[in-house]
Amino acid sequence: MIKLTVAIITYNEENNIGRCISSVLPIADEILVVDSFSTDKTEAIATSMGARFVKNPFAGHIEQKNYALKLSTHDYVLSLDADEALSPELLEQIKLVKNNIQYNGYRFNRLTNYNGHWVRHSGWYPDTKLRLVKKDKALWGGENPHDILQMINSEKVGFLKGDLLHYSYASISAHVEQTDKFTTIAARAAFKQGKRSSVFKIVTRPMFKFLRDYFFKRGFLDGRNGFVICCINSLYALLKYAKLHALQTGKEI
Repeated sequence: MIKLTVAIITYNEENNIGRCISSVLPIADEILVVDSFSTDKTEAIATSMGARFVKNPFAGHIEQKNYALKLSTHDYVLSLDADEALSPELLEQIKLVKNNIQYNGYRFNRLTNYNGHWVRHSGWYPDTKLRLVKKDKALWGGENPHDILQMINSEKVGFLKGDLLHYSYASISAHVEQTDKFTTIAARAAFKQGKRSSVFKIVTRPMFKFLRDYFFKRGFLDGRNGFVICCINSLYALLKYAKLHALQTGKEI
């Protein structure tokens, strides 16, 4: 049987960290929380549940998660966000994997809860994620704030049944607020990488995003919440390309 570290990054996650840790207790040989100096009860809750709690300055989602990966005691690591939890089916699947490991990485689907509604369309599901890996075979990459865990040598990975439950936004206001925050990070990262925007992209990308998510990704099946999600997805595209264009012209974002 392999030993498994569950690595979680946090910042002011007192409303989520208890649920996250509770869901992994049956399979975790170590629970590692890497925190960027929370000011709420995150540390108290995590340590009371047996977590190893480490504070580290936040340089970006990718950087923080790679730090947690490196700091993990065991060779195999399950990387989670604090607002995620394992479904019972996924928990049982990971138990089986611990007893019979066949791959250096495993993927599974993520199911998001939006304002009390489980979103099964709108471009948000199945949202398959690689999260269980042998730590020397994988690395976090992508573009902040949208980090992606990837196998270093693009080797074959396994797939597990069950869902990673993602408790995302408790309100529309929280969704819009984070969209504004994340598009600023994304625009700055894109600008640093030499990417550029244009008026054409500002006009067309939001439109294409809404059409794709609402019609082709069947967001209409998620009802009112699906319509709201697809509109804010479109807003994300608008803000990202508008902010990137502003950076190109030397303006504040």
